[in-house]
Amino acid sequence: MPELPEVEGAARRLRRAALGKSIASVRAIHPALRRKLSPSRARAAKGKRIESIERRGKHQLIHLDSGDTLVVHFRMNGDWEIGTTADALDRFTRAVIELGDGTRISLVDRRALSSITLDKKGQSSLPQLGLEASDPSLDANYLRSALSRKKIAIKPALMDQSVLAGLGNIYAAEALWEAEMDPRKPAAKASLAKLAKLVDAITLVLSPKKRLPGRYTDKRGASRFAVYDRAGQICRRCGGTIKRIVQGGRSTYFCPKCQRG
Repeated sequence: MPELPEVEGAARRLRRAALGKSIASVRAIHPALRRKLSPSRARAAKGKRIESIERRGKHQLIHLDSGDTLVVHFRMNGDWEIGTTADALDRFTRAVIELGDGTRISLVDRRALSSITLDKKGQSSLPQLGLEASDPSLDANYLRSALSRKKIAIKPALMDQSVLAGLGNIYAAEALWEAEMDPRKPAAKASLAKLAKLVDAITLVLSPKKRLPGRYTDKRGASRFAVYDRAGQICRRCGGTIKRIVQGGRSTYFCPKCQRG
């Protein structure tokens, strides 16, 4: 499930492959993607040069020299496969961007939930997005303001993209574990001190190089997560047992023993 770190990594790979190059064609293959990117709309990108590639939350924005923007959202399973026009297409390819130098960028998605759209100059199909979860200006005061009117638990509130752009199910759970916060805690009731600790935790879990190896991997290095998808396993901090609950239709993993705040 691509979240901020994975989407940022994909955007970097896309920049290396496509920045400054002209588009030979854009084509949505799967019917679900063609509903948002019709052949006639896709033709508007033909011959345009890719000027910049930006990530906003979980979205990738491919800015063209015409002022138009290709907007890509991986959703649950999407990713880029970069090759050439001579390569065979992956069976799960849902859309392709072919460049003038023979490079082919395939949007691969087993579940066909990804999307690619073309926003004309001056238009935007992006939803309302909050501050980037990786923004250096993120602090406890911002979080307190953003969460003050939320009448839900803090875990699903953190996943609201209008609160923090880019933070999803996995890293919200990981950050709450790192901050020793109960994911069931009412979002609006979190203290400023707790939110300050949570901000530090969000920064930590989104920056793999800063993580403490013993907390995120077992002796064999088997898992890069502290709690996510580890229901029934031992908490690496306190020795408690990781529990799974459902919040807002999504799985939440946490340690009831040490996440009490």
